[in-house]
Amino acid sequence: MTGAEPATIQVFPWAPACAADSGSWCSRVYGWTHNDFLARSADVIVDRALAIVLIVLIAVVARALLHRAIDRLVRGAAGGPSRVPAVLRRRAPAGLRQIAAPLLSERRVQRANTVGSVLRSTTSVVVLAIASIMVMAEFGLNLGPILASAGIAGVALGFGAQNLVRDFLSGMFMLLEDQYGVGDVVDLGVATGTVEAVGLRITTLRDVHGTVWHVRNGEIQRVGNKSQGYAVAVVDVPLARTVDIAKAVELAGQVAAEVAATEDVARQLLEPPEVLGVETVTMDGVTLRVTAKTQPGQQWMVQRALNAAITKAFDRAELPRPYAAVPPSGPPSGPQSGRSEP
Repeated sequence: MTGAEPATIQVFPWAPACAADSGSWCSRVYGWTHNDFLARSADVIVDRALAIVLIVLIAVVARALLHRAIDRLVRGAAGGPSRVPAVLRRRAPAGLRQIAAPLLSERRVQRANTVGSVLRSTTSVVVLAIASIMVMAEFGLNLGPILASAGIAGVALGFGAQNLVRDFLSGMFMLLEDQYGVGDVVDLGVATGTVEAVGLRITTLRDVHGTVWHVRNGEIQRVGNKSQGYAVAVVDVPLARTVDIAKAVELAGQVAAEVAATEDVARQLLEPPEVLGVETVTMDGVTLRVTAKTQPGQQWMVQRALNAAITKAFDRAELPRPYAAVPPSGPPSGPQSGRSEP
């Protein structure tokens, strides 16, 4: 007897019929366990196990490929060209561009990583759900009631959590469109302040009084970003209607040029200040407007500097203002004051 001869499996009369089929899983399992139930179920168990393993492998590979594609998309978005306004690229000093470039790049990377994390989580949930349904189908479960129940639950959840879904989708689009980021000064309609955190559901900002506002993204109907790209400092100086407009415009231009030459203000300017002239005319006086294009978020510092210098110069030049102060009236002075007639 050679070692190549197959082993003979003893089949008892009460053994299942499939046990006599040599080479089948039923015969092998019966030879190992001599268990009737396991032997009869062997072929089904092995076939389904192989199908389940194949489903799991395909799900793992699909998830890995999708995550790899998302990672490549994120790297491309993080390393792509930034949306820098043309005025900042053309007219900003070289030092400002060198400072702003890393900040814009970091912000772009953070935004891309956030969106990539959400996309990876979403694809993982979708692949896991599909794989679970296919595995349950392999076990012979009736998926009709399960899918119907899931559909009803999804509809109920959609109605109940529609605000949450709206907040989530609004947050996604805000991140994708780069409407604002941490550190920006924004007007969201319901609140105005500096953005401290941007989430998929809530945006947190702090106003000038130190109050922290938590605004749901789904409630934001408009966004006014006061510190994206560049800003404009606007100075309105009220004057009396009798003022010499030409003299006031000339003096405002000289003072604005002097302020722009100072070291602190010069670093924040993108263009020299410009005197636009008379902005409004009313029965009480006229308003002279001066503007200056500045770095994002620095318009208020430049505006205060220009306002203080122009006001001081106008006072020295004795240019009349509206509502000039009138000396308070008092009792007549003289030797007869306070005396009554006899």
